[in-house]
Amino acid sequence: MKYQTQKIAHAYFVVALILFAVQVTMGLLLAWVYIYPNTLSETLPFNILRMLHTNSLVVWLITGFMGAAYFLIPEEAEREIHSPTLAYVQLAILLIGTAGVVVTYTFNLFDGNWLLGKEGREFLEQPKWVKAGIVVAALIFLYNVTMTVLKGRKTAITNILLLGLWGLALLFLFAFYDPANLSLDKQYWWYVVHLWVEGVWELIMASILAYLMLKLTGVDREVVEKWLYIIAALSLFSGILGTGHHYYWIGTPGYWQWIGSIFSSLEVIPFFAMMSFAFIMVWKGRRDHPNKAALLWSLGCATLAFFGAGVWGFMHTLHGVNYYSHGTQITAAHGHLAFYGAYVCLNLAMFTYAMPILKGRDPYNQVLNMASFWLMSGGVVFMTFVLTFAGAIQTHMQRVLGEYYMDVQEGLWLFYAMRFGAGIAVVLGAYLYIYAVLMPRREVIAPAGTPAE
Repeated sequence: MKYQTQKIAHAYFVVALILFAVQVTMGLLLAWVYIYPNTLSETLPFNILRMLHTNSLVVWLITGFMGAAYFLIPEEAEREIHSPTLAYVQLAILLIGTAGVVVTYTFNLFDGNWLLGKEGREFLEQPKWVKAGIVVAALIFLYNVTMTVLKGRKTAITNILLLGLWGLALLFLFAFYDPANLSLDKQYWWYVVHLWVEGVWELIMASILAYLMLKLTGVDREVVEKWLYIIAALSLFSGILGTGHHYYWIGTPGYWQWIGSIFSSLEVIPFFAMMSFAFIMVWKGRRDHPNKAALLWSLGCATLAFFGAGVWGFMHTLHGVNYYSHGTQITAAHGHLAFYGAYVCLNLAMFTYAMPILKGRDPYNQVLNMASFWLMSGGVVFMTFVLTFAGAIQTHMQRVLGEYYMDVQEGLWLFYAMRFGAGIAVVLGAYLYIYAVLMPRREVIAPAGTPAE
């Protein structure tokens, strides 16, 4: 480890992994509720479980991004983080906000209170005081990393990363705008949700992936940076107007059907470019890096992101198809594989690379780590196929034949049972990963009198 302030990342990574465990556990419980709908219906209703699942996903991913920034920026900028104290204060604010959200959701506290109670907007249910805390933490973070970069070396990786992080923080401000008109509400709601995951988060993904390729493959920086700028440009070009595929049926003008169909169809290109970038860098690389698990996660990230966000997104992005398929299990299939491939694998790749360095020892428990990759990835891919078939049947029975929603859901029981089985594999893989990354390898002590190797 070249810089002492890189240790800040360790605390962020540990918090992220704890929330990751919460997220997958809640997800498995939700999968069970799909099979037996009355499970915990009074103790923890479905809507509360879903809030905990989706919100913990978003928070742990962002916490991981922040930790990744605190790890890679000192190396890229060739200087220590501007203020380590502010970094830990920021993490404390995020922890307090997270705890407040969990307690508020679980016990349904302050219901209806504009400041303390939860809100009803999907993914943005956090109480206003938590949203304000997130803004304060984001401002501290942006000040800290921006000052570090401005006083140090500027690279393409830090430039694109800062652009993504600033975009993430600024777009979150739309979470405070909650108009009474439902069409207007959804129009601006997508400014946060879509422009995060299909806009600025892609910039963060590309910059972190570029850093990992630089470290793991030994390819020249100039080559990596050229790819990075191309991917960033493609992401912004397709992602911004690609927001229009959410505007088809919410009361906006009809021209959004054309804009959304055309530009969201192009969103597959940056993900294909990222996959090509990762494999070409490995092919051209000259370095036999000892951390094979980090390389596996990096390649898995690029590949599964292309299929989840690119191919599965394209499958139902044209308005003629989306008219029938939106809001079905096809959407769930796309969402699960896209989030897992693009952002979960990215964070886990970064943790896998950075943790041995932070702990001051060679890569450890790589076999368990790589086993967790195949277990989790296999589970998510199987889940995606199962939900895709379920969504196709749901679309035909519900949207074409006009059968009642609950009758259709009852007919999908077998698919939900298979999805639950896939969820078990994902949860076991997640727990195995956390063990492999956080727990030290057990040292074998030779009996007395045995010569040391």
